[in-house]
Amino acid sequence: MAALEEELTLSAVPLCAGPDGLLGVEQSDKTDQFLVTDSGRTVILYKVSDQKPLGSWSVKQGQIITCPAVCNFQTGEYIVVHDNKVLRLWTNEDVNLDKVFKATLSAEVYRIHSIQGTEPLVLFRKGAVRGLEALLAEPQQKIETVISDEEVIKWTKFFMVFRHPVLIFITEKHGTYFAYVQMFNSHVLSKYTLLLGQEEKSVIQSFTASLDRKFISLMSLSSDGCIYETLIPIHSSDTEKHQNQTVVRSLLLKTVVSGNARNSPALTVLDQDHIAVLGPPLPASKECLSIWNTKFQTLQISKELPQGTSGQLWYYGEHLFMLHGKFLTVIPYKCEVSSLAGALGKLKHSQDPGTHAMPHFVNWETSQGCGLESQSSELSKRILRRRKIEASVQPEIPASKQLLSTIKNDSEKHIEIELRKFLASKQTPDFHTVIGDVVVGLLGRCQTEPSFYPRNSLMQLIQMQVLSHSLCPRLMEVALEKSDVQMLQLCLQQFPDIPEAVTCACLKMFLNIGDDSLQETDVNMESVSDYTDAIQDEKMEEQNEILQNGFNPEEDNCDTCDKELNGKPQNTVEETSSCPVIPKRAALLNAILHSAYSETFLLPHLKDIPAQHITLFLQYLYFLYLKCSENATMTLPGIHPPTLNQIMDWICLLLDANFTVVVMIPEAKRLLLSLYKFVKSQICICSELNKIEVSFRELQKLNQEKNNRELYSIEVLEIL
Repeated sequence: MAALEEELTLSAVPLCAGPDGLLGVEQSDKTDQFLVTDSGRTVILYKVSDQKPLGSWSVKQGQIITCPAVCNFQTGEYIVVHDNKVLRLWTNEDVNLDKVFKATLSAEVYRIHSIQGTEPLVLFRKGAVRGLEALLAEPQQKIETVISDEEVIKWTKFFMVFRHPVLIFITEKHGTYFAYVQMFNSHVLSKYTLLLGQEEKSVIQSFTASLDRKFISLMSLSSDGCIYETLIPIHSSDTEKHQNQTVVRSLLLKTVVSGNARNSPALTVLDQDHIAVLGPPLPASKECLSIWNTKFQTLQISKELPQGTSGQLWYYGEHLFMLHGKFLTVIPYKCEVSSLAGALGKLKHSQDPGTHAMPHFVNWETSQGCGLESQSSELSKRILRRRKIEASVQPEIPASKQLLSTIKNDSEKHIEIELRKFLASKQTPDFHTVIGDVVVGLLGRCQTEPSFYPRNSLMQLIQMQVLSHSLCPRLMEVALEKSDVQMLQLCLQQFPDIPEAVTCACLKMFLNIGDDSLQETDVNMESVSDYTDAIQDEKMEEQNEILQNGFNPEEDNCDTCDKELNGKPQNTVEETSSCPVIPKRAALLNAILHSAYSETFLLPHLKDIPAQHITLFLQYLYFLYLKCSENATMTLPGIHPPTLNQIMDWICLLLDANFTVVVMIPEAKRLLLSLYKFVKSQICICSELNKIEVSFRELQKLNQEKNNRELYSIEVLEIL
């Protein structure tokens, strides 16, 4: 049985993806970090769990990256090729790619492959392969031609077989496909011709491969919508060069995608029994991500992607990567142990830690292929290569590292002073990342030392306006534990991605905390103006003859909507003209009203709030509405007050979630009755406006017809 979880959007801005999509997504040396190379000039390092970029590097204007960036797992360096022949190496500390190590090669590079357990390998466009260290030792060495001039490399993959690296790449020439298998421990290059069989007229659109005992299981998705499998033997002991061998494709899955897809479909192997396919299942349908069980030939799960994709699919660990629309999206997946019950969706308990048959890479030290040398020689070369020419003295420890070291041991006051110095210094390009690391360091110490709570430092960092909830999810959790309503208010104002559960937890605290505690708390009062003061008799005396946006709280008859209010309201006006909460609580509740939310995810959490608190919040919202109705603009005074739409949306949310509970509370009866009268009066107003709409249209036509007016005129228009 397979499952696709909710998708995550890594990039908040559209990536530079050309007609063929991104250049690639590659694993970094950290499990949760990935290198994304767009089709232009940029490489971005993303952390999936935080859904944020950790770093970004670009080549100069006029240059273009021509193969995906990869990570050297032995050194932690990143490698990329731009303009086909220029190779660059850099680390997280480097900012400008123009100043990092550079090597100009003698031939064009197709791909660089890097996996754990061995050094990276460079595949050239003409089929030759070199180890990275041997290539960097002599960048201008002659590169031989392996494939013919008319052959073009279409796809390639790197494996570890019996603790030795194996490279397979597919070429195409005049509609004929060839597979090359390079074994580096025995210097054997084997070539195979892929016989298409009965589907000779179809075009292969995508490849993927996995290891199956002593064979490479090569799977291909053709333009007829079917998936075919080819078993290619691994000759690990042969010393001769095999040429002109043929292998036949066999049908694995029939018509998994439409053959008339706008973008080329894609597939990738998840484990020995499951594959993921990207493409529309029917000609007129939208693109879907589907997981198939190849053992039982059943569709396990499918997810529609309405914004379309680039026809590219990558997977690492338990994550599938793709471009959904213009944004890089990650969909976590789980494939359980393959069984007939699981394939039919009837597996009751299915969680097997051995489900994923991912390659396990083992370090090997004695390989002699592709110029691979001993580790001691590699280490010395790396040290020489990474030396900066312009660095004549040992560089100072960066200020960010000094601050992180201070956080681990020093007092709250000293941390606050050092943080203030750091924030006042010149900002570096990785400033956002450093701020996130500082917050994580402070919260980590809060967790290990309950008495440690650097409130002032955290407030400084929040006010920098570079943080988000996904960057430091523990921050609001700690503030809730400490009942720090001021910090929660600031987070609600600054963070755009607060989960609905956290928003409701803040709402509970704001409604539950006592008035005495709030009076001693420093709260931002910008969103609250004098409308929270007690009723002003003189003002009400002057305005007692004005209807509130056509709504009279005392009138409940639709027929009286057009009459003036002759008498001064008594009980209802007294209740609605004075704010039901103190100003500081009103400021906190306004922060809730301004927060972003999804109604689907918010409603379940609103049901957990006590009924008396819901009633109090409804009374405050109703009070805000009446204040909005007092002026023609339907707005509240003050800086960043709640809008009318926000007020009405929250009234509807609270009633939807808690109506059956609130209706049973005697204290809420008068409030619900007032809301009912309000809705009824608004219906009457709309009805009356609709009646005069036709008359206004006729007046507009009359005005448009009279174009020969003098500078001054008096006209009388009679409405019948």
